[in-house]
Amino acid sequence: MTDAYIGLGSNLDGPEDQLQMAIKSLQHLPATTLIRVSSFYRTRPVGPEGQPDYINAVVLIKTGLTASDLLKHMQAIEDNQYRTRNIHWGPRTLDLDLLLYGESIIHDVDLNVPHPELHKRGFVLYPLYEISPEIVIPGYGSIAKLLQNANPDDVQKLSVS
Repeated sequence: MTDAYIGLGSNLDGPEDQLQMAIKSLQHLPATTLIRVSSFYRTRPVGPEGQPDYINAVVLIKTGLTASDLLKHMQAIEDNQYRTRNIHWGPRTLDLDLLLYGESIIHDVDLNVPHPELHKRGFVLYPLYEISPEIVIPGYGSIAKLLQNANPDDVQKLSVS
């Protein structure tokens, strides 16, 4: 079983409900156990102007799925929640990102792990730190060190889920 961290984000159609539905779906993946869920965080969108704020969270799972199979299941969950991919960094009902898969470094056509933007995104760093404060990000260092460069004003902790 491999520890995997998944980032969740939504800014359409009841974002907190979208994240809760996604978490329930992740709990039902084959060969997978949900270990921890961060609080929800409100963050400003990255990308096109004029879109609503995002609600973000991070979950830790233990899984027997390969990284590629896990990604396919995550994309199916997004599709089930009516995710569209029309606008790069545009608004969405659900965005699931495979942030970390064990200590693996994966550079594939469809998958990059650690997520290539993880180290500079407060909406990932703060919830990740909340559930795993000792974690070291392969290729980037400790989460505590990465947080030194994050702006706490960019994220607002909402609630423990």
